[in-house]
Amino acid sequence: MGINLGQEFPNFTADTTHGSLSFYDYLGDSWGILFSHPADYTPVCTTELGEVGRLLPEFKKRNIKPIALSCDSTESHTGWVKDIQSYGKLSGDWGYPIIADKDRDLAIKFGMLDPAEKDKAGLPLTARCVFIIGPDKKLKLSLLYPATTGRNFDEVLRVIDSLQLTAYKKVATPVNWKSGGDCMVLPSVSKDDAAKLFPKHRIQDLPSGKPYMRFTPQPE
Repeated sequence: MGINLGQEFPNFTADTTHGSLSFYDYLGDSWGILFSHPADYTPVCTTELGEVGRLLPEFKKRNIKPIALSCDSTESHTGWVKDIQSYGKLSGDWGYPIIADKDRDLAIKFGMLDPAEKDKAGLPLTARCVFIIGPDKKLKLSLLYPATTGRNFDEVLRVIDSLQLTAYKKVATPVNWKSGGDCMVLPSVSKDDAAKLFPKHRIQDLPSGKPYMRFTPQPE
């Protein structure tokens, strides 16, 4: 199926390590990040889920609810969590749900399968997908990594910071931007409006003479 940016992300109900849940009910009014994994008890996935567990305070700070998906059973997930916690030096209750998608229903529905990577039975595994969903339940960003490449969750947090800032302010974030850095005034903002909205903005001189490189301190 696949989902395009700006489209409503479909609701679904699934069995998870936190019981049966409706995706929309789980998100509530929060932002969400759904990320898939090829299989339980695999090395790269274990590092990734452990990292997300470690970063839960950062996700909470940004009003983001994480939820993972792997093509194994809830029983398998529950056992795997113990290894993830041991590797990540995490303790207590597991902090976010892992969806059981043993029959690959959701993986097929959301276009997550990697035909080049197969399990022992010859079935395709899920790639490392990242879907970021806004409070309006629309897809704001999607990333797709092969099974052999682990995700950089510092980059995921950076992207979330940009998405949340630009959702409410008339700015874009330039190359290698990090929270607190200068932003760029949107081309759709007129000269007069830019002066009112961003009184500290500056225009970069260019050989073309066109005043389109407008930098401003990050809006509050």
